[in-house]
Amino acid sequence: MTNALLDLPVSVAAPGLADFACKPEQSRGRRHAEPQAPTRNAFQRDRDRIVHSTAFRRLVYKTQVFLNHEGDLFRTRLTHSLEVAQLGRSLARALGLHEDLVEAIALAHDLGHTPFGHAGQDALNECMAPHGGFEHNLQSLRVVDGLEHRYPQFDGLNLCFETREGILKHCSLRNAQLLELQEPDGVGARFLHKGQPSLEAQLCNLADEMAYNAHDIDDGVRSGLITLEQLQDVPLFDNYRRQVQAEFSQLSGRRLLYESIRRMLSDQVYDVLRTTQSALQTHAPTSADQVRQLPPLVQFSAEMKASSTSLKSFLLHQLYRHPQVLHTTEWAKQVVSELFQAYLADPQTMPDNHASRDDLPRAVADYIAGMTDRFATREHARLTGVPTPV
Repeated sequence: MTNALLDLPVSVAAPGLADFACKPEQSRGRRHAEPQAPTRNAFQRDRDRIVHSTAFRRLVYKTQVFLNHEGDLFRTRLTHSLEVAQLGRSLARALGLHEDLVEAIALAHDLGHTPFGHAGQDALNECMAPHGGFEHNLQSLRVVDGLEHRYPQFDGLNLCFETREGILKHCSLRNAQLLELQEPDGVGARFLHKGQPSLEAQLCNLADEMAYNAHDIDDGVRSGLITLEQLQDVPLFDNYRRQVQAEFSQLSGRRLLYESIRRMLSDQVYDVLRTTQSALQTHAPTSADQVRQLPPLVQFSAEMKASSTSLKSFLLHQLYRHPQVLHTTEWAKQVVSELFQAYLADPQTMPDNHASRDDLPRAVADYIAGMTDRFATREHARLTGVPTPV
């Protein structure tokens, strides 16, 4: 594998905005018309609204892998989102894409995540199975489209189509059809017509994967649940660990880990740039709309994709399914399930703006999904009288 730190066959100088980039002056607009801001483009404005939202602040106390109380230095949904935004902006600048749009998508992509990470999401989806299910990507869209209450003229943040399109990374066919009924030719249409989102959205999807693979190695080793010795079985990481030790023979511990992860991330960034630039040359799109009619263009090379898949498999079996993680996972699922049943049985234990809604199951799901880890834990103890066992 090429050492991207020494061999850079791509241009990393910031180009101008490319023809195929999304441009705020060509945006498909907002659901509620607003005058333009005098000093900010539309995508900057979206980014700023996301940063000032209540849902964004809650991310600091939402689980990535380890529960919030398990350590001060483990990633949370907030720090993960910031790392995705950093990677995304770096890639966007090199490719001539719109950095403000990439940052807005990156900062908002996890706004709909439940407390307790994927365990909370799985439990809430099970609870909502008779009522349409629960998808965290769709929930992120629900947050920015309606659940944030900040403005007198409308619910939600009233973001641009391009930002909303990027936030909705996945969507089931059923929910895409419902979105299409509510908003014809809107953000759900591409899931029905097998189209693609903008390059900025595609880039965020890959930056998300790169960020969580890298920081889950870091957090996994910090927690003691995985070791550098175990990571010798993961070529994508161990290639860089061996490079570092060949160059710095006395290096060990966290410095060795950090430098190995840094080189791994750098090589992935340059791999994406090389592969994407090649795809852009092949397909030669001349507009953002044309991009949406083409195959995915922002991607890893086949070799890097296989290496990344191998790393994800390692993390799945050695970290996410580690007995200690599974123990807290089962407890978290129980908390979410029991909260759901408690609120469904007695809606008045929720705030009025949730308790008074017509669709009670969805109101309960919205309320629980918006909780932080520690608030959900306190609410569970208050409603059940059962102390926290972890």
